[in-house]
Amino acid sequence: MTTAPAGTDTGIRAGTGTSATRAPGSPAAPGRPAARGPVPAFWLALLATPIAAGANAPVLILPDMARSLGVSTSTASWLVSAFAWAMAVGTPLLAGLLRRTGLRPVLRLASVLVLGGTLLVAVSPWLPLTLAGRAAQAAGGAGLVASAMSLAGTARRMGVISAGFGMLGAAGPLLGEQLAHAASWRLSLSVSVVAVLAVPAVLRYAGAITPSSDRFDGRGAALLTVLATALVTLPHAPLAALGAALVAAVLLALHIRRRPEGFVPAALLRTPVFVTSGLLALALSGSYFTLLFAVPRLLGDRAGWDTGAAGAGQLVALLVGSALSWLLAASSARMGRPAVLTVLIGVGVLAAAAAAFCDWGPLLLAATVGGVFAATGANACLSMHAAAGAPEHQRPVAIGLFALCYQLGGAFGPAVAAALVLGS
Repeated sequence: MTTAPAGTDTGIRAGTGTSATRAPGSPAAPGRPAARGPVPAFWLALLATPIAAGANAPVLILPDMARSLGVSTSTASWLVSAFAWAMAVGTPLLAGLLRRTGLRPVLRLASVLVLGGTLLVAVSPWLPLTLAGRAAQAAGGAGLVASAMSLAGTARRMGVISAGFGMLGAAGPLLGEQLAHAASWRLSLSVSVVAVLAVPAVLRYAGAITPSSDRFDGRGAALLTVLATALVTLPHAPLAALGAALVAAVLLALHIRRRPEGFVPAALLRTPVFVTSGLLALALSGSYFTLLFAVPRLLGDRAGWDTGAAGAGQLVALLVGSALSWLLAASSARMGRPAVLTVLIGVGVLAAAAAAFCDWGPLLLAATVGGVFAATGANACLSMHAAAGAPEHQRPVAIGLFALCYQLGGAFGPAVAAALVLGS
């Protein structure tokens, strides 16, 4: 199977919005003509990126949240874990639903989840209900992200989404702290609801993704959910999670043999471009999230920086790295896949090496720049490689499974940082 170069629309027709890709029986929004051409990048960014700020908003305000809910800080940290779990699991599930039903039902379901979850977070006096609200926010956000990524169509436009992710994710802790100080921590956890403002505009392109006539593979979806859940909890309960992951993986493999066109298409797993892209995204994401949590501690221990200087320096580094990743995505079509892979792997390795061996503050911040550049660049460029290597009707699923690999890196990174640096 030939692979379209990253950054081109050849073979990546999701998001074009032309009549050639409109699903039969998928009318435009009532009272509006069907939109033609690609979805404007602004709406895609608004649809996808607020979830990054919402995910990181609790970082600096966990003690305040814990006191308000009457629990310990470690117990309140489950609000972060629940969000990460629902995001990781929800991404392939909502992407699979996107393949099965098309864009309109997924955007509506995701909007309901985000709004309902935000309402729960806003009024719930108990941790369990607040956890449910955070999980609903993350699952809905996963659906919005999967929709935006499937509609991007080019590495340049995917770069806008990925760079926005990096920037809002970097600003999330400070934004959450300021909103909590000005109003309430509940407002801090509600920033992802801003994404819903983009839904009416994106709904005009509801025919851009053709629904599949295949029967939904509920068993495959359930097995993948169990596998992803086990992998997310691996750093917290290694033995139990590893056993559950092995059992789920074996059962999923047997299911894929029986139903090769199911929720996890066998053709994707036999496509080297898809497998390579997913594994590399997992590695670079894991490295980046390790650096994200480890570098502030290293700046204090090795370079003597105080907490304020380390936090401000890291924020600048994250913003710079995210902006540079968009430049890579914008030029990836001219560079070609081998050059893009060389840049991503080279920068990722140099960033990890700098963090491991350097004790000069600016070099440690440079490692952060390299880490976020490699991870967000991989998310932009390699997601397009993964999608282009899949049959057209499987591209939403390919992007969803690719995003799952990236999210797993985000789950493993903090645990690696805790084992290597934070626990020392």
